Amino acid sequence: MTDAFSSNSDAVLQRGVDVTSGSDAPLENVEEQYQIKRTCDFINNNGFKKVALQFPDEVLVHSVPIATEIEKSTSAKLFVLGDTSYGSCCVDEVAAEHVGADCIVHYGRACLSPTTRLPLIYVFERRPLDLEKCAAAFRELYPDTQSHVVVLYDVNYSHAIDALQALLTPSYPNMVVSTLVLDHCHGHSEPPPVGPGEPGVVREFGRRCVLKAGLGVRDYSVFFVGPEGAVLRNFMMTWNRVRFSAFQPATSASRAESPAVNRALMKRYYAIERAKDAGVVGILVGTLGVADYLAIITQLKETIRRAGKKSYMFAMGKLNVAKLANFQEIDVFVLIACPENSLLEHGDFYKPVVTPFEMEVACNRGREWSEDYVTDFRNLLPGGQNHVALGSEQEAGEETDVSLITGALRKHGLWSEEAAVPSDDPSSLVLRNQNLTVAQTHTAASYLAGRSWQGLERKLGETAVTKAVEGRRGIAIAYEGEGKSS
Repeated sequence: MTDAFSSNSDAVLQRGVDVTSGSDAPLENVEEQYQIKRTCDFINNNGFKKVALQFPDEVLVHSVPIATEIEKSTSAKLFVLGDTSYGSCCVDEVAAEHVGADCIVHYGRACLSPTTRLPLIYVFERRPLDLEKCAAAFRELYPDTQSHVVVLYDVNYSHAIDALQALLTPSYPNMVVSTLVLDHCHGHSEPPPVGPGEPGVVREFGRRCVLKAGLGVRDYSVFFVGPEGAVLRNFMMTWNRVRFSAFQPATSASRAESPAVNRALMKRYYAIERAKDAGVVGILVGTLGVADYLAIITQLKETIRRAGKKSYMFAMGKLNVAKLANFQEIDVFVLIACPENSLLEHGDFYKPVVTPFEMEVACNRGREWSEDYVTDFRNLLPGGQNHVALGSEQEAGEETDVSLITGALRKHGLWSEEAAVPSDDPSSLVLRNQNLTVAQTHTAASYLAGRSWQGLERKLGETAVTKAVEGRRGIAIAYEGEGKSS
């Protein structure tokens, strides 16, 4: 590989990139590990002609042999999708539509967020699970065989759960094993419902649990099989009154999860207070594939407007601190993404990044903060189990309260023009609330005009034309012909 710091300018364009696989699957097991026959049957049985294969970064190195094996048994034209615009756990329907694909094959971890545009098949990575050690850990954590326990698991271990259930069910009659919700795949156009659904059936984050009659989630404990990560965190945040324990297959370690989720909830409550103080809100579009993302954008814009705040929408792909730092005028960002990508640690960002639920708590007067937490934005929509309707616009008068962060008086609600007109002179208009009015009437252009730096400006006809001269060659660390400092 060429030295990246060479003074030769051509070296900058010839640098190689080392790609290593995070998967421990040997290449000779590609047929079994990546379920080639099942994938080919899905393609052939439905007569698909163009197929998009979506890989996460760690599996991308195996994309060529996988595609080669599929081509041997199908007549479809294959397209490999890499470097997805958002999280690799989400199905990238937009990229698939760019190549005119008829369906998508999604490899690796998945958040199981419902999709609506294209038929879909998941190929989960089959990671090894020591069944005897996992069953022993379960028995140690739940010595009472009459315990009511829900077994949840990461999708990469779904292939081994039936065998685990067979080991434990004879001794634990009250154990409930969840199943993955994949009924929105294989060409079904309607995603899973967001409402209460069947009695005794709980759906959350792509999992389905059938509880015993008369019992709810709070009557159960949860045993999770998989690594620490977004899946376990989301369940603990949502079911924060339930006792959790976990078994990590990679290390065969098991433990009862600590109540650290309460501290996490307090951090999220602080973010809500920051959202209440905000005058300008940035709506970050973090997904274009999850069903109903347009509906939640519309609902959020109206909710923010009713609270007397200004909102701007941003679509910028994968987020980082540098991207969001470009918009200092924004007081708080709200991220619309799948549940696994919604909870960002806002300590690294200059401005807080909250979830749609947290923004609704800050702006919707009918919604109050409680121990119940929502990370799936679909549950906030009309028909969803956590939907709270906005009041009528006539009821959206201005209210005041005190900020718990700054101690200052803040106002909530739409600014009333009628209240701004003095009764003794109806022809004059006086601004009753200067701060709120500024937040409502200023545009993005006015904010940009007030900046000391506004980016590159074209000054057509103002710059004198000069003869082009040869510039320096190389890279900034050592241009060619540049004298070395002593």
